[in-house]
Amino acid sequence: MHFNYPNGKRYYSHNLTQIKPKEIKDVSYGKRGMTLEEDLNESNQYYLNAGIAVIHKKPTPIQIVNVDYPKRSAAVIKEAYFKQASTTDYNGVYRGKYIDFEAKETKLTTSFPLKNFHDHQIDHMRKVLDQDGICFVIIRFSSTDEVYFFEAKHLLTFWDRMKSGGRKSITKEEINQSGLYIPIGFQPRLDYIKIIDKLYHF
Repeated sequence: MHFNYPNGKRYYSHNLTQIKPKEIKDVSYGKRGMTLEEDLNESNQYYLNAGIAVIHKKPTPIQIVNVDYPKRSAAVIKEAYFKQASTTDYNGVYRGKYIDFEAKETKLTTSFPLKNFHDHQIDHMRKVLDQDGICFVIIRFSSTDEVYFFEAKHLLTFWDRMKSGGRKSITKEEINQSGLYIPIGFQPRLDYIKIIDKLYHF
């Protein structure tokens, strides 16, 4: 059983039905075992219901080529292709502005590894910024459940530093300096729109 990436390489798994693109580990802290993705999806639903913004998680397009039916009521995917390389996790619109962002987390406590990103994602972010879109990363340090809003322009600076032979991560201190802390709330769970209002003077 395997997936085929756009470059033709295969990804093997014992059970493809358990694969979830960009799956994020559970964090049991404070409230509650919520994943970063769940927190963001809940926040986005709040924004949508309140008429604040329309932001959704992007689906990952795949093409299924081989399916097994061990039971009449269940199908098991045996082989599938990612139709294209994924860009970022979320996009939408807020006050007439295009919003585009990625959600990442790390178990490390002192730095965030840049290997969590891929060249095509970075290229996508550059293009969004070139079009005057609002692009950023939401980073969670899972061991302490700290969440930061990190503008793409800062990420690109540290990415270019790595490509020039510099360190392969962003230090926690650098994230504190360049990013903005997002406190965990109730409704919405992660109010990143408030950060956008502050940064872009809406």
